[in-house]
Amino acid sequence: MRAATQHRIRLGSCRVEYRVVRSKSARKLRVRVGPSGVEVVLPTDRSGEDVPAFLNHNQMWLLDQLRRVERLRRARRAERPRVGGILFRGEQTRVRVKTTPTRARGNLVELVDGEIVVQRGARSQTPTARSLENWLRKQARVEIERQLSAVAARIRQSPGRIYVMGQRTKWGNCSAERNLSFNWRLILAPDFVLRYLVTHEAVHLAVPDHSARFWLTVHSLCSETERAKQWLCKHQSKLTVDLEIALRRLPGGGSQ
Repeated sequence: MRAATQHRIRLGSCRVEYRVVRSKSARKLRVRVGPSGVEVVLPTDRSGEDVPAFLNHNQMWLLDQLRRVERLRRARRAERPRVGGILFRGEQTRVRVKTTPTRARGNLVELVDGEIVVQRGARSQTPTARSLENWLRKQARVEIERQLSAVAARIRQSPGRIYVMGQRTKWGNCSAERNLSFNWRLILAPDFVLRYLVTHEAVHLAVPDHSARFWLTVHSLCSETERAKQWLCKHQSKLTVDLEIALRRLPGGGSQ
């Protein structure tokens, strides 16, 4: 493990803290700026006395990068889900939890007037978050199968089995056995994003690679392909990290 030492320097009117990390593989001084701060990589054969002059020489670039990181940090804070709410079909949606007066042992989840309402039975031992996730999975399957039916008819292909799963790194997959699997979290995204992913995997039934023919077919069936890809790239953390945070904050117990 590389040892790091903490330092401080004044650049213009700003005081900048940075850490110096010595590296045997480095051939020259370089600086990295990210969410964890400023890191200067110093070759083992260079003196640490060179670092202040190096930072002063790159002052304008360094301060610009620090401002960029701060803008991104503020934007991410602003995008965090509100307590009690999740993204559902592309819209921030309030989740309301209430306990029913009956002695029911289970929970009931419904969409009522634009809110997701979780009714907890007075004797329920099921965590609210688990009931909500199960409901979201069912909603995802209904919409995925609806979209898939339309696309499969247009390309005259039939899938094997259809799985709605909780993959951590994939939104969808088409196996060699022609089985299609989709991430249930797609129900949180706007409809055009889910439609693109369903189209993408369905087209693999006819074109198993990512050739020009594949992409031409996808674009012909889903005109919002590029918009959907950009949305996923920008907002994928809302479907994963932010969702987990929101589920943990729900009253009545988190997922187990």
